[in-house]
Amino acid sequence: MGIARGPIEEMFTTTFAQVKGGIVSDRDSRLQRVSQAAARRIEVDPERIVMWVNGFVERHGELTWAWTGTSSASTGTSLVLSAADGATAILETFVPRSSSGSSGGSSAASTSGGLDMLAGWAEPPNRLALVLVRRGGYAVGRGEGPTLVSHKVGTRYVQSRTAAGGWSQQRFARRRKNQADGLVGSVIEHALRIVLASPSDALVVGGDKALVRDVLADARLSALAALPRRELFDLPDPKLVVLERALRRARAVRITLSEPDAAVVDFSTAV
Repeated sequence: MGIARGPIEEMFTTTFAQVKGGIVSDRDSRLQRVSQAAARRIEVDPERIVMWVNGFVERHGELTWAWTGTSSASTGTSLVLSAADGATAILETFVPRSSSGSSGGSSAASTSGGLDMLAGWAEPPNRLALVLVRRGGYAVGRGEGPTLVSHKVGTRYVQSRTAAGGWSQQRFARRRKNQADGLVGSVIEHALRIVLASPSDALVVGGDKALVRDVLADARLSALAALPRRELFDLPDPKLVVLERALRRARAVRITLSEPDAAVVDFSTAV
C-alpha cells in the first residue's frame, strides 16, 4: 500500500474544525497523550483511510494501536493510534463497528494486521438519508455510497425575529411560527416522497436543530428518526453543493489528531 502524498486538500474533505485537547475520557493512559498537545479534528474519506494511516506512520514512526470504546475496550468504537514520537490519532467511524476481538498491538506485524482490517472497519453505511433544513431553505436526499442518487432542494421564507414590542411583536411571532410550520411541513412531505422511497441504513441531519427536531417528530418519519445518526449542524444554508458536501462528510472517518511538534492550523474557514 502506497504512502499518502500530494497536497493536503486531496486527502481530506473540505471542512475542518478546530477542537481542544483532552476530549477522550478513557482509562487507558495511551489516550491521555491527546491532552498533552493541541488537537484538531479532521475528516478523511473512507477510501483514503489506509493511505492516511500509512502517511501517519511515515511522519511519526512505528505505532501502538488499540481498538477501544467509551465504556469497554472490546466494543471497538474507535481506533487509537499512538506513535513513538508522542503523536496520537483517534479514528471514529459513522457507525461504531466491532474490531473482531482485536485488542491492539505494538509491533510492525500487528500494525500491518490492523491496516488489513482498517478499510472494512472504516466503511460507512451504504444507504444514507439526508435531511438539512434552515430558516429559508432545505435539502433532502438519498445517497448510495459516495453518490447522491436523488434529492430535492428548495427555499421557503421564514421571517427573522423583530425587536418590535406589544401587539406588533405578537403579530410577527405568529407569522413567523406559521412560516416555520410551513417550512417543516414541506420538508416532511419531500422526505416522505424522496428519502423514504427506498430503505436507508443511517441518517444525516444538519441545519437548525429545532427545525430538524420538528421534522423528525412527525410520526410518519419515525423509522427514519430511529436510524443511526450523524449530525452536521455547522453546515451553511442548504443548497445542492452543501447537500453533496454533507454526504461526503457523513461518510468520512473523523480523526482527532495530536502532533506535539506540529503547529496547529485552523482550517475551519476552508472552502
